[in-house]
Amino acid sequence: MTIEAVTEMAQNALYLIIKVSLPVLLVSLAIGLLVSIFQTVTSIQEQTLTFVPKIIGVFLTIMLVGGWMLQNMSDYAVELWSSFSRYIH
Repeated sequence: MTIEAVTEMAQNALYLIIKVSLPVLLVSLAIGLLVSIFQTVTSIQEQTLTFVPKIIGVFLTIMLVGGWMLQNMSDYAVELWSSFSRYIH
């Protein structure tokens, strides 16, 4: 296995991780921002107020895009296993 092959494999894995985690992270970020704006406007300074809306938002996001996330990860795993002989010398 060459350094280029390892680098390509790691690069593809990192790209997949970013692509798959992006929807969940964006929803969590948006909910956190909205709750922070709400807290600023209403002068409520409760630190634990963001947890329940974030958990619900992340859960709903995983329910909506979970199949897509799993399909991408499965495709990558199949690609790795199908090209396994290329990596062994």
